Amino acid sequence: MKRKIIKIDDQKCNGCGLCAEGCPEGAIQMIDGKARLVSEFYCDGLGACIGECPVDAISIEEREAVAYDEAKTMENIISQGKGVIEAHLKHLKQHNQMDYLEQAKKILMQKGMSDVISEIQQQNYGAHARGEGGGCPGSRMMDLSKEEGVSLNIENVDIEPQLQQWPIELHLLNPQAPYLKGADLLIAADCVPFAYPNFHQRFLKGKKLAIFCPKLDQSNEQYIEKLATIFKTQEINSLTIVHMEVPCCSGTINIAQEALKKSEKNIVIKEYTISINGKVI
Repeated sequence: MKRKIIKIDDQKCNGCGLCAEGCPEGAIQMIDGKARLVSEFYCDGLGACIGECPVDAISIEEREAVAYDEAKTMENIISQGKGVIEAHLKHLKQHNQMDYLEQAKKILMQKGMSDVISEIQQQNYGAHARGEGGGCPGSRMMDLSKEEGVSLNIENVDIEPQLQQWPIELHLLNPQAPYLKGADLLIAADCVPFAYPNFHQRFLKGKKLAIFCPKLDQSNEQYIEKLATIFKTQEINSLTIVHMEVPCCSGTINIAQEALKKSEKNIVIKEYTISINGKVI
């Protein structure tokens, strides 16, 4: 069957092993100093490992592959202990894979492990109540009001806006818009301008803008097609991508890279990552 599954670039992989640690399903193992996809039916194609890779060696591709098997995956996961079970259940929940999640819980109950489910749920509830852990870093509750920062007291100072076009949402952007011809293009995840106060001056100045959310938007394939058209027809001069530090936001760079590949254009990407507390990493 044809489905989405991870692809590991052997040339880029530096053997750090973070992706293997971030794959509770056990689809990735370290062999001869490189990350390898060792079992297709363990890989759900949701890409938890992508956010763990520091060198962008992992991407999602759609190809013929053995169907993902939740039952076989659970057999592998249960043997690794409660911590791995918890990571897998969280992974399914944060990607809204509720059918697989219910199947996994049913398997645990059939094996007399309903107490594990209850314990995990209680731990997650307590963590959420305290504003800690318990789920996807991109949606985890955090109180940033106590973060220390530099106050410049510039409430009444007007900062010159640098926005040069409208619309800015990629979903609405016309790939044939004349202002994109030969443009320096900035692709930003939706949250970036809110997290990084100097967005206009540091990143937007002199550039045309496209924004989207790689996690919440349901248009990733359309985004790849639209960006590929822009890259192929508009003679883009430069490409800058700014995304948040949370793992799901790495999808911004993945979508852009897939679009570049599809367009068969060679454009150097300048990539920047913004921390949740508003710093350039």
